[in-house]
Amino acid sequence: IDECRYGYCQQLCANIAGSYSCSCNPGFLLNPDGRTCQDVDECEEEPCSHGCFNTYGSFMCNCDEGFELASDGTNCIDLDECSFSEFLCQYRCVNTPGSFSCICPPGYYLYEDSRSCEDFNECDTGNNTCTTEQVCFNFQGGYTCLNPLQCQLPYTAVSDNQCMCSAENPACRDLAFTVLYRHMDLSSGRSVPADIFQMQATTRYPGAFYIFQIKSGNSGREFYMRQTSNVSATLVLTRPIKGPKEVVLDLEMVTVNNVINFRGSSIIRLTIFVSEHPF
Repeated sequence: IDECRYGYCQQLCANIAGSYSCSCNPGFLLNPDGRTCQDVDECEEEPCSHGCFNTYGSFMCNCDEGFELASDGTNCIDLDECSFSEFLCQYRCVNTPGSFSCICPPGYYLYEDSRSCEDFNECDTGNNTCTTEQVCFNFQGGYTCLNPLQCQLPYTAVSDNQCMCSAENPACRDLAFTVLYRHMDLSSGRSVPADIFQMQATTRYPGAFYIFQIKSGNSGREFYMRQTSNVSATLVLTRPIKGPKEVVLDLEMVTVNNVINFRGSSIIRLTIFVSEHPF
């Protein structure tokens, strides 16, 4: 008699001469009654490298955050989050087991969002090497120590950042009347066009008009002067500049008065510190 026809076994049945034999599918054990099967909890043997979830007749492995299941279905491999996108970190992404971290270049610290970099102001914190005679000037990613102003003859100092050439001095005849020293910082690769500096006449004379121009320092044609009014002009950045770089521009304001046949000039010597990074 083929006893297996009558469903004596819960899962697998093998007919043998004069009797039958029950067995179970993988993931199950035969109960003492010799007919029914019970599920095996494979998770008790810890087959997974991270988490295990028992299912009916089998099991499933899961991984902690930042990991993915390997092709063998049991081991977990670390996800390289840094390879997903180049925009995870503003500067550099470092992969860590199950996660990632952002780092910043020297001169910057990691912002509260743990991804952006903020300039570390060495001048405010006192973490600089400037002497008491020097002036600390901070720029993106660094700082510089400015020495006290020393005017070259025939110029004489009239303030801590301005030199003057007296009209009474014959040697000053073809020179600018004043040279004013200014400093500013600029991010590397800044988008263009960009207005970065304003220049205007502080004293206005009846019948006079003013001409603004870049006298020197613009060999790469990265800048031009746009006159915005009769007495003012704006320095415009026209081409991105890659840093680190130091650019010195002489911005000249020419005063012309045809009524009294006068022509003179003043110069702003603008030093631009271009950072190494675009932030």
